[in-house]
Amino acid sequence: MNILDTLNRPRTGFAVVLLVCAGLLGFAYYAQYVMYLDPCPMCILQRIAFMIMGVFALIGTLHGSRGAMRWVWTGGVAAGGLWGAVTAGRHIWIQNLPPDQVPDCGPGFDYNREMFGLGEALRAAFAGSGDCAEISWSFLGLSMPWWTLIWYVALTLFLAAAVARVKKQ
Repeated sequence: MNILDTLNRPRTGFAVVLLVCAGLLGFAYYAQYVMYLDPCPMCILQRIAFMIMGVFALIGTLHGSRGAMRWVWTGGVAAGGLWGAVTAGRHIWIQNLPPDQVPDCGPGFDYNREMFGLGEALRAAFAGSGDCAEISWSFLGLSMPWWTLIWYVALTLFLAAAVARVKKQ
């Protein structure tokens, strides 16, 4: 068996996505607990999107289906990627608002979830707050939401291409 045979297995694509999602979540927690960058509510939603992608990638890695089920797991990864991309896009938009149009700061995601329930916490988080407009980290001139957007799109396209190239057996 050579490397090309390995790449033609659905498990390889799912495993790559799983490892990248785990690494990105690891960096998010590193940024929070070592760099002391508190996540805003929209950052929490973006973490959840990577978690959704990772869970479906884990299932795809374990199942390794060559049949139609590989598309179910890919669809789950893509749904997480879509959620993340939409959230990151809104986060980028809020970060680029003029200062007088930035929403007021509000309570955090955990507080809203405990006091008002998950549905209201998600709605408030997606609406964004003044915390979401702050750019406290950037790399190569791009803020963290830009990087997450790039990763959502790249991982979703990579997995779709990897799963589509699996040879019929």
